Amino acid sequence: MVKTQRRANALLAGVSAVIAGLLLAGCTGASSDARPLPEGTLETAASPRRHEQHPEALDAYRAMWDDLAAAAVTSDAKHPRLTAHASGRALELLRYMMARDRRKDVVTKGHLRLDTAVENSEATKMVLRDCADATDWLHYTSEGKLEDHVPGGHHRIDATVRQQGGVWRVERLHIGPVGTC
Repeated sequence: MVKTQRRANALLAGVSAVIAGLLLAGCTGASSDARPLPEGTLETAASPRRHEQHPEALDAYRAMWDDLAAAAVTSDAKHPRLTAHASGRALELLRYMMARDRRKDVVTKGHLRLDTAVENSEATKMVLRDCADATDWLHYTSEGKLEDHVPGGHHRIDATVRQQGGVWRVERLHIGPVGTC
């Protein structure tokens, strides 16, 4: 990351020097064979390399949350949808959350809003960062009352989605406490 930033800064400084030289040559009235840089050169040169994005990976990530929402209505750790878009440690975490809620005799209702960003993308792996707004995604007792009077909030989420056998699944998931984003 630091190396990439240094390269970008050096490249930007070089491009800036070329532009400054061209401007000075133009201002002095000296004849020059210099031609303007092609359109978009500065944006491309100064911008960090964009990673290829896989819409299927993002779809799998969002679908995992839909699957969790379906399981959370009854706090069912064995809900069949949990395995559709999650595997490995992420699946373990989702099942743990549902089992914990079942022990506490609570269910989750409401809406979760996601604000997902791609951190890194490779051929078969995508790393995501999210800020999940759980303000309206709350725990309720079996009597239908709020578990507590603590409002939901914003949680930073880090996730890794990997393609295995042609199918994208969330394999790593970390959910930060309220207020982490």
